[in-house]
Amino acid sequence: MQSGKHINISVVGCGMWGRNIARNCASLGLLHSVVDTNPERASEFAASFSCQAMDFAGVCTDTSIDGVMISASAAAHEALAITALQAGKHVFIEKPMALSLAAAENIEKAAMENGREVMIGHLIRYHPVFQELLRQVQNGAIGKLRHIQANRLAMGRIRNTESALFDLCPHDLSLILAIAGCQPEKVSCHGAAHITPGVADMLATGLGFANGLTAAMHTSWLSPIKEHRLIVTGHSGSLVFDDTKPWSEKLTLFSDHITRAGNLFVVERASPNYLPVAEDEPLKQEVRAFAAVCATGQPALTNAAEGVAVQRVLEKMVNLFEMTNSPAPANP
Repeated sequence: MQSGKHINISVVGCGMWGRNIARNCASLGLLHSVVDTNPERASEFAASFSCQAMDFAGVCTDTSIDGVMISASAAAHEALAITALQAGKHVFIEKPMALSLAAAENIEKAAMENGREVMIGHLIRYHPVFQELLRQVQNGAIGKLRHIQANRLAMGRIRNTESALFDLCPHDLSLILAIAGCQPEKVSCHGAAHITPGVADMLATGLGFANGLTAAMHTSWLSPIKEHRLIVTGHSGSLVFDDTKPWSEKLTLFSDHITRAGNLFVVERASPNYLPVAEDEPLKQEVRAFAAVCATGQPALTNAAEGVAVQRVLEKMVNLFEMTNSPAPANP
């Protein structure tokens, strides 16, 4: 596909997040059509964004459409993505990529067999603040890495079919794997299902990597305080990305220093340094990235391989959660 060609994108799924995707596609002049299992909802979207309402089969056969952005239920991702790939479309899949590792691998296989790209909606990878944090880490701003802490807490958006594990954890796993540059050797995961039996609404996850780096995720739908914070700690300081702060305070460098004095440790605190980052809407950056995939056929940061890497850890977490939350055996 030649760069410079006008790109047409169809958005599949007219829910809350589908509206955000359609809005950004429309603002960038990319939105060709919308699709939903509810024709009335699709018509309402089409009127809102001045585009066509189509059915999915029509999108797949329309050769003027370059890419499909799927924001449907996670259970439908595999079938929708594979059908679109077989029709010659590049495909964006809102996280989670799938609900199982096998399904994610099937999508990746279909992309390779049909010579098309898959991009996963790990939105925070396209956040300018995270991208600057990653640059700082790679440039040695905090020295050799020790630990990554990711907290994603809020009250609400509770679902009874898709757990917090699939709804929230893919974001932070994508960030952690990008920083670590490899898969963890060890995974622990403990959680609770307070609202719907078997559907995790809070999780504590630990990861261990071969080079000694550790990571932890605290994830919950039941916290009265919203927290979207990533802390990356190295030998010479820490970087903190707090997405609840004003833009000018979202990325902070702490250059605290720890020295040993005999059997004691001395901690020298330094004033926090707010690092400047050019402001931009992460979702718009993500949509631009998918348009570039459609224009060039080149993989995105969050391509199918990255999605499968995240899904591999999710699968281990699911198995561990199920083990720790299975009903106790009945007394003989």
